[in-house]
Amino acid sequence: MLTSLPVDKMCGIVGVFNLDGKPFSLSVLKRMAATMDHRGPDGQGYFIDQNIALGHKRLAILDTSPKGLQPMSSKNGQWIISFNGCIYNFLELKQELKSMGHEFVSTSDTEVIVEGLAAYGTQFFERLNGMFAIAAWDKKERTLYLSRDRFGVKPLYYWFNGKTLVFASEIKAILQHPDYRIDIDYDGLNQYFTYQNIFTYNTLFAGVTMLPPANTVRIDKSSTFVKHASWWDYNFVEPDEKMTFEEATEETKILFTQAVARQMVADVPVGSYLSGGMDSGSITAPASGHVDRLATFTCGFDMSEVTGVEANYDERRDAELMANYFKTEHYEQVINAGDLGWSLPKVVYHLEDLKVGMSYPNYYISRLASKFVKVCLQGTGGDELYGGYPWRYYRIFKSLSQKDFFKNYYAFWQRLVPDEEKNQLFTSPVQSRMDHSYPRAVFERVFTFNKQLRYDTPEQHINNSLFFEIKTFLPGLLLVGDKLSMANGLEERFPFLDNDLVEFAQEIPIRHKLGNLEHMKRVDENKLRKKRTMYEEHDDGKNVLRKAMADFLPAKIINRKKQGFSAPDESWYRGENAAYIKELLLDKRTRSSEFINRDYMESIVTEHIEQRHNHRLLIWSFMNFEWWCRIFLDGVKV
Repeated sequence: MLTSLPVDKMCGIVGVFNLDGKPFSLSVLKRMAATMDHRGPDGQGYFIDQNIALGHKRLAILDTSPKGLQPMSSKNGQWIISFNGCIYNFLELKQELKSMGHEFVSTSDTEVIVEGLAAYGTQFFERLNGMFAIAAWDKKERTLYLSRDRFGVKPLYYWFNGKTLVFASEIKAILQHPDYRIDIDYDGLNQYFTYQNIFTYNTLFAGVTMLPPANTVRIDKSSTFVKHASWWDYNFVEPDEKMTFEEATEETKILFTQAVARQMVADVPVGSYLSGGMDSGSITAPASGHVDRLATFTCGFDMSEVTGVEANYDERRDAELMANYFKTEHYEQVINAGDLGWSLPKVVYHLEDLKVGMSYPNYYISRLASKFVKVCLQGTGGDELYGGYPWRYYRIFKSLSQKDFFKNYYAFWQRLVPDEEKNQLFTSPVQSRMDHSYPRAVFERVFTFNKQLRYDTPEQHINNSLFFEIKTFLPGLLLVGDKLSMANGLEERFPFLDNDLVEFAQEIPIRHKLGNLEHMKRVDENKLRKKRTMYEEHDDGKNVLRKAMADFLPAKIINRKKQGFSAPDESWYRGENAAYIKELLLDKRTRSSEFINRDYMESIVTEHIEQRHNHRLLIWSFMNFEWWCRIFLDGVKV
């Protein structure tokens, strides 16, 4: 049974495969899909064939007509797919398939995927340049395949209990399955309060796993577990040392402008975020040449009660400079301290899988952009590919061995609570269910799983750092981007994460990315004060990218010191939001006190408010986890 039901109201996929042959209910599938209505305001569709059920919520971007509705069947009837994402090379692939005799009735990329499966099988996933999460049902073999894009832009979660596989773009759909019972994953909790991230593919929901990027899994009635099969990975270990700086610059310029052009493809309005920094400006420069009056969007902050380094966090003036330079149709929103309390429950509800830092500004800017466009270009990925965090690399680039490298880098990446404080952080019952050595083991496994990495030279240490961050930190940023944009009916795209550009960026020697590499090699690391000063002063990353964009961007933007997209929360947590934080975290009704020691939380909040320490990252994570407990453990509606 294949039904497509257009409604007046982006994309999300959901499905159930009962390996024991038990039929699945359409009404339950619809209830699961309904939790993702925000992802699919333009349509919905369902496929049920006894023990297999696929659902789809649609945000119409390519071919907005009913011909693009899903789940979609191949012309030979063998394949049924439910797909979330966008394929940027679909026109080239379509021409190839046409030459083989395949016929097309739509202009959608979905039809190219399903016909590609009919022609090549699941190896076709490896040829897709884009972002995707795909569920593909082979009717002939009665086998289910799940696959994700190279970089993990589009999320896909699954839960398997040995007889039933449940999968979805968002965890909240899995929670609606009648057999799933919510419990917390204690290893995931330990990782989160170590890294403000989860480096494995665990989530905070026991038994719910995220499918790794560039993996395809195969499940049939005989499957006893879900075996991840990787078909691509990053490779920073073989840079082209013969490449000149000029060659790296010119090829970066060509491939980047090509990537932006590819990702402008849509049958709906496309805009771009414009923060005032180089990455978003690099995107806006070529994008503004593809459409008349490109719409651009910036979030600023009320700085009236802000002091210290945070006084420079408002990027509106630089964004306005570029908007005028490129003649874009520019929109701005100002966030103030009071906007945190209203948005935080919504942010946690949509994130589900808590990741990285203060993300509520992402929610607001995507909400703003969604009022004018359906697709927005985003600058994530440039730092990880081109070396945008030199103060991190210079901490470890002189490590003398693999052991020293792990020790130095692990000390840095314990962003929240170091291992020696975990006894103070977690309650006794929680500690009894945790292995305190687990976060360190997970950290090292990111490196040791890749047998090609070497630890002999400063350049190798930095490339290892790039590999680590692109495997751990970047996926968190991408998840935040997807979840909070989709919460507002908006699709984000990432031109830096283009197959051709990524492959080339990995080949560029480190000496072309970091301008002060040779100078830093001569720094005496025994002089700690001097070393710390060097870390602070040498914000010299992305040299190749800066040079490649020099013809497009104002010099002020090219030479601008890197500034992350973050609200001035250090100041706000001590001022207007202090009362909200105390009420949320230090009340007798605080739900997370079952897991986190109240005395420890109180000491952290007090130290921050009294300006004895900047605990903004940890306080943010405490607030996120408190709302996570309320929403997902207690069922509080937001």
